[in-house]
Amino acid sequence: MKRIGIDVGGTNTDAALLDNDKVVAAVKTFTTSDVTSGVRTALKDLLAKAGDAAEDVAAVMIGTTHYTNAVVERRNLGRAAAIRVSLPASASLVPFCDWPRDLAAKVNGGIYLVEGGHEYDGRPIVPMDEKAVADAARKIRADGVEAVAISATFSPLTAECEERAAQIVRNEAPDVHVTLSSTLGRIGLLERENVALMNASLIGLARETTQAFVDAVASSGLNAQLYITQNDGTVALAEAAREYPVFSFASGPTNSMRGAALLAGIENAMVCDVGGTTADIGCLVRGFPREANNVVEVGGVRTLFRMPDLLSIAVGGGTIIGRDPLAVGPQSVGYRLGQDALVFGGETITATDIAVASGLIELGDKSRVAGLSADIVNGALSMMHAAISENVDRMKTDATEVPLLAVGGGAMLIPEKVPGISEVIHVPYHEVANAVGAAMAQISGETDRIYRDMDREDAIAAARDAAIASAVDAGADAATIKVIDVEDLPLSYLPGRAIRTRVRVVGEARVMHPDTEAVA
Repeated sequence: MKRIGIDVGGTNTDAALLDNDKVVAAVKTFTTSDVTSGVRTALKDLLAKAGDAAEDVAAVMIGTTHYTNAVVERRNLGRAAAIRVSLPASASLVPFCDWPRDLAAKVNGGIYLVEGGHEYDGRPIVPMDEKAVADAARKIRADGVEAVAISATFSPLTAECEERAAQIVRNEAPDVHVTLSSTLGRIGLLERENVALMNASLIGLARETTQAFVDAVASSGLNAQLYITQNDGTVALAEAAREYPVFSFASGPTNSMRGAALLAGIENAMVCDVGGTTADIGCLVRGFPREANNVVEVGGVRTLFRMPDLLSIAVGGGTIIGRDPLAVGPQSVGYRLGQDALVFGGETITATDIAVASGLIELGDKSRVAGLSADIVNGALSMMHAAISENVDRMKTDATEVPLLAVGGGAMLIPEKVPGISEVIHVPYHEVANAVGAAMAQISGETDRIYRDMDREDAIAAARDAAIASAVDAGADAATIKVIDVEDLPLSYLPGRAIRTRVRVVGEARVMHPDTEAVA
């Protein structure tokens, strides 16, 4: 099956055409300020380069930084109201209480605390106050707020209150988009609520962005199904992904890690992806990024949901090098690398200039960096090597030596010898590994729930069936689905032999040549 992967980074937009697991063609272009025109350019250049090999493309998979950038840069965010079903519990810490003030001021569309929710063992705290939910919905509609996030205590274990509240809101305010925290996060009310509020604030942008991608694919002449890449290294149909933009926050680094696994033929390794702005370091386990099990901050907001375990440092091709005193970053010229770097006629010393001056790469006009002293070149290179080596070591979980896969357009900045690393492998097509990873992405399904009065094997089997059904609903081919992760935990404090079981599965996309209006 032929697939096109596109990854939009802060500096570059990369595209690759794969025929099954073989890379047919790949291109790298600069990201544009509006992002979408950069996607159009990348698609156009890729199709021109591939020629007849681009016929019968079945799917286009796109990874985007749109949503992360919106939160970090405080732009293109909508107002979102918060309905929390929890009283009399949790009244002392209200929604948005731990958000940065500037971000909360932009997003906060009203806070409504109502009675209801459940205890950790599934018992109701008090009956839910349905009238209070209806009153809140009417106030939200009257205020012109277009999105609401509904949370309830222990809703990942029992989502009854959230689901009933959503029904009431939809009846009272049918034009308001509803996000349920139980569909996004895990146990931990504030962090889960934060994710739901972020998701609600991004819905307008997600719909616009998805439609822009649909239009970009259509204008290229391709009759292909559109997918959006996710945080866990998988993809979702565009119409599903636009409802959950937070699941695409970290899709860029995960795409690189998945692409590195394919290009190197190694499923267990460390990965360092050096892009134009940052170097992202992570760990591959069975071909997928290791998942974070702790709180992850996004734009200064604490969250706890499906995110990869990554460490980002300010080392990239566009990283600005200071002369006096010698400093590496953290600022970057970003997508202006092609105008601002010395080798491209600019006046700013970047890590790319250091790489060219030290002979690591042939790029641009080398004569423009001839004036850089050996002290600056060697000193900056040593600082970057030290930063990468130190942080690779931080991301390892034991002292065992493992390979390090070097990918990204700035992979030449990775040292050839790293303590604790058996070998540094520069994979083929390393500069577009992120696009390769997007193109090869599979569809996932996951379930995380409590089963009662069941044997362990029966509980795992039931969870596996639920995860498979979720993957099939998301567009996976049932015949290709495999289980990649199983966790079970007996809950002795609950009655009835309770077992909390989490199962994650992946499968190949069930691709049909669609009418692109389907996601319009």
